[in-house]
Amino acid sequence: MASVAITRDDLSSAALRAVAAGTGDAKQARRLLAVAMVLDGHPRLLAAQAGGMDRQILRDWVRRYNAQGVDGRCDVRNKGRPPALSLVLAGPDLARDGVGRWRCSDLRVQIKAKFAVEVHERTVGLLRRLRLTRLQPRPYHPKRDVAGQEAFKNASPLS
Repeated sequence: MASVAITRDDLSSAALRAVAAGTGDAKQARRLLAVAMVLDGHPRLLAAQAGGMDRQILRDWVRRYNAQGVDGRCDVRNKGRPPALSLVLAGPDLARDGVGRWRCSDLRVQIKAKFAVEVHERTVGLLRRLRLTRLQPRPYHPKRDVAGQEAFKNASPLS
């Protein structure tokens, strides 16, 4: 079993162990300790077993360490697919959408404009199963006077 070659020489094995002890991420600490064992000259199988991984995985982590350093030891989080219901959850904007609350017909138009998919109103109506259509904010007039309302609330009734 041949050891993997570490080309990065900015940290020694003792320094890697110190970084591993100071990190709050247990997975990163495990990986750093396995790389430190490889730096000490331990066989790849032994270092992989100590880190709780396979030899191939250890080789991949060593390559990432060589390319990116200690920061390469962290898991890379994928942002993933954006939520499809964000349009519904955000609610309509009167200026942009022209409606004060979503109706199935309004959502149908928005879905067609945004995703280029035409769906039936009954399909949009399935959002009721997710309990997204029954909760509606109290409607308000678009030209309301917020400052006047706050002044009225804060006014003392005896003055």
